[in-house]
Amino acid sequence: MGASYYQFCPVAKAMELLDERWTLLIIRELLSGSERFNEVRRGVPRMSPTLLSKRLNQLVRAGVAEKRDDRYVLTLAGEELRPVVEALAVWGVRWIGELGDEDLDPKLLLWDMRRNVASNAVPDGRTVILFVFPDAPSRLRHWWLLLTPEAADLCDTDPGYEVSVTVAADLRHLVGIWRGDLRWEDALRSGTLDVQGPEPLRRALPTWFTLSPFATLPRPATPRPWEDSR
Repeated sequence: MGASYYQFCPVAKAMELLDERWTLLIIRELLSGSERFNEVRRGVPRMSPTLLSKRLNQLVRAGVAEKRDDRYVLTLAGEELRPVVEALAVWGVRWIGELGDEDLDPKLLLWDMRRNVASNAVPDGRTVILFVFPDAPSRLRHWWLLLTPEAADLCDTDPGYEVSVTVAADLRHLVGIWRGDLRWEDALRSGTLDVQGPEPLRRALPTWFTLSPFATLPRPATPRPWEDSR
């Protein structure tokens, strides 16, 4: 548990556990279906493995999660945090929309896309999507997403399979599409997104993914603080 606020208020008592750095993001990963240590770690790529292990153990001791062999599974107490995390996400989309360059992480973006694959829509056999981010550092510029109707896998080195479709875009624009700030069709039309490959695959590609569950949220009718100050 984190430092005590020494208040009987239930919000204060809950935050003694939840406001430690990374804790709610780890719970977000567990709610999203990650169970094994390396799966959770891919959802928080900038967190050290040592700290991740410490936070997971804290959640187990607090009764929010339990460890079953090599898996971490949320308890009833952990599952009851789902509406809390979802409400924070809704609020963040509506009111904290401005992204700095350091917020843009291709690994996190493609990991999130990987777990939102519409398995019933992808072609039979193996489909390989090469993502190219021309504006990213060279070591983060190329990513391969391997899709089958049964599974999806993300690689940061060439897996050696023939590429089916290549998607090239600045990282900010693809993040914007994923978040629902930019429509796929508009990005193609403006040239900020380029898709190469057989036409049937190019047309079908957007249907292979369900967008972030928060992408369709309506934005506020009134300007947000950073918009109002311009």
